[in-house]
Amino acid sequence: MQIKLALPKGRYLGETSALLQRAGWGLSGYHGGARLYHLKSKKFPNLVAKIFHEKDIPIQVAVGNYDLGICGLDWVEELLVKYPSSALVKIRNLGYGGGSLSMAASRSGGASTIDEIRAGSDVVRIASEYPNLAESFALKFRLRRFNVFPLWGAAEVYPPESADLALISEGINGGLSNGDLVPVSNVLNFSACLIANENSWELKDMDEVLTSIGDNLVVGEQRPSPIDAVRTPAAGKYPIRVGTEDTIRLALPDGHQQLPAIQLLNKAGILVDDYPSSDGNRRPTTNLAGVTIKVFRPQDMPLQVANGNFDLAITGQDWLTEHLYQFPSSPVIKLADLKFGKVKVVAVVSNDLSVPDVHGLRQLSAGRSAPIRVASEYVNIADKYARDNHLGMYRIIPTWGATEAFLPEDADLLIENTQTGRTIARHNLKIIDKLFESTACLVGNRDNISSSVKSQRIKSVTETLQAAVEAA
Repeated sequence: MQIKLALPKGRYLGETSALLQRAGWGLSGYHGGARLYHLKSKKFPNLVAKIFHEKDIPIQVAVGNYDLGICGLDWVEELLVKYPSSALVKIRNLGYGGGSLSMAASRSGGASTIDEIRAGSDVVRIASEYPNLAESFALKFRLRRFNVFPLWGAAEVYPPESADLALISEGINGGLSNGDLVPVSNVLNFSACLIANENSWELKDMDEVLTSIGDNLVVGEQRPSPIDAVRTPAAGKYPIRVGTEDTIRLALPDGHQQLPAIQLLNKAGILVDDYPSSDGNRRPTTNLAGVTIKVFRPQDMPLQVANGNFDLAITGQDWLTEHLYQFPSSPVIKLADLKFGKVKVVAVVSNDLSVPDVHGLRQLSAGRSAPIRVASEYVNIADKYARDNHLGMYRIIPTWGATEAFLPEDADLLIENTQTGRTIARHNLKIIDKLFESTACLVGNRDNISSSVKSQRIKSVTETLQAAVEAA
């Protein structure tokens, strides 16, 4: 009888790896530099493990693809608050990686308690990576009118200009990472936990595996996850700059796109101070008059520009396309191709699948009764690709990263991005189609020009960046 275990990347990888080492599992490939997602245990020959992005683990366990999983309780509750009848069993708290989810408001936003926020006449805007828990909070506290903005991350930078509240994750030691934020309410305390699929829990003998984990837990105080514990700016260190209706609100990317973005900006003569930031500053300053800057996830930028929260943003053509496929009438437009961050968006299958191209995949789908499972971070691109290529019955599996882990057991097709294709090949996968090439681009909102001064400033920034690109 095989037992399948889903293990986390990211914040819990180090301490989960240490726990399994103490238990003598012999998972030699589970460490910070792991390149392979499929692992086997020397101690338990009938156990196979796979590494996932943590957010994907509760879903994979709930649908029965995995018998056991280790992840944060925050992501378990995010699933259960929307799907309370999910086939998910919380086995035990593992005692490490503790933290809390807090609903927070801005000190400078005018309302910093739940009573003040509830008494307001406007729609309450809530930003979070945890949209289901955010909605549950709004209903629990009887907010009359509210909108929840689902995000990929960096919710703490949205208040007060782009949101009234942010539901954010903090380390166990507390301290909101944005010094302007004040806690309104504690929503959830969490740590790493062990979960199981309900059917597997009832039908499979997993006692030896569970006992091995329980016997090797370190008893004591919970420790914050390393990711939660770092980058906590001092209160007030990065003041909020309130602009006028003529001020341009510019969004710059975080993550691996920061270095090429700042290189292009510098080449254009646009100086941005403290970007990238060593201590988490998401409100850098610039020498451009009439411009304020925030730093957040490129995935969130098209929707935020469409909503009017930003005038300009540097994102990827892939995320702009993803947004426009979901919202064809969106006012977001590409103003300039910035040429850096080039990737290919491709269709990928396992090398063990004997199809050379998408036509072969179409033939394969026609001959099977089960739907084609398509896994991707690009949910709308994947959906359009499956429809346009007539893949028959198909099911889209949203993912949060580490998509290569899904093939071949948990998906039949990936829609993925790649620079060289080497990572895809290393996981025994192959590219069968290229959808398009993506580079960084400057985007704006065609309907959100409030004044001629602002229009001229947007035009000036666009032309300055375009000239720097063409001078390369």
